[in-house]
Amino acid sequence: MRGLVEGILAGYGIAVPVGAVAILIVTTGMVSGFRKGFAAGAGAATADLIYATAASAAGTALIALLQPVARLFRIAGGIVLLLMAGFGIVQGLRKREEPREGSRTPGSTGSLATYVRFLGITLVNPLTVVYFAALILGRENGGQTFLVERLAFVMGAAAASLSWQTLLAALGSLLHGRLPGRFRTVAVIVGNLIVAALGTRILVLALR
Repeated sequence: MRGLVEGILAGYGIAVPVGAVAILIVTTGMVSGFRKGFAAGAGAATADLIYATAASAAGTALIALLQPVARLFRIAGGIVLLLMAGFGIVQGLRKREEPREGSRTPGSTGSLATYVRFLGITLVNPLTVVYFAALILGRENGGQTFLVERLAFVMGAAAASLSWQTLLAALGSLLHGRLPGRFRTVAVIVGNLIVAALGTRILVLALR
C-alpha cells in the first residue's frame, strides 16, 4: 500500500508541473476534441509508465547508461518540440480554414497517430527515468516485499500520470466547438509558441 501511495505522489509530481507536453495536450483537446486529447495524454502517460518501469528494474545502472547521452537527448527533445510547435500552428490554421460541416475527422486512425506522437515526444526526455529512479532507490529497504512495493509504485505512478493527462484533455475539449474559430486559432498559436519557446530554451541550454 505504501508503494502505491508513493507512486501516485511521484506520478503527480512528474505530470502536474506545466510544461510543453501539457500545453500540447490541452491544445489537442481544444482543436480536435476529447478523443484525440485523451490519446495524446495516454501517450504521455505510457512514456511515464515505461520510464517508471525501467527505473524500477535498472535503477542506478540505467542512470549511468543515460548520462553520456543525456545532452543528445536534450538536443533531440528541443528539436522535436520545435517541430511539434510548427505542426500545431499549421494544424490550427488549417482547422480555421476548413468548412464547418466537413471539419470533423473520424477518430480511430487519427487518435492512434496522436497517441504514438505523444509517446515519442515524451520519451525523448530521459530525465524522467532519473526522477523515478531517485525516488525508488531513496526508499529502498531491502525487504522481501520490495518487488511488490516497486510494482505498486510503478502502477501508482502510471495511474496518477494518466488521470492528470486525462484532466488536461478534458479541460481542452471543453473549449472544443465552444469558442469562436478565430479565438481558438489564436489560443492554439499562442500555446504552440510557448512550446516553441520551451524547445528553444532546451536547445540553448543543451548546446552551451
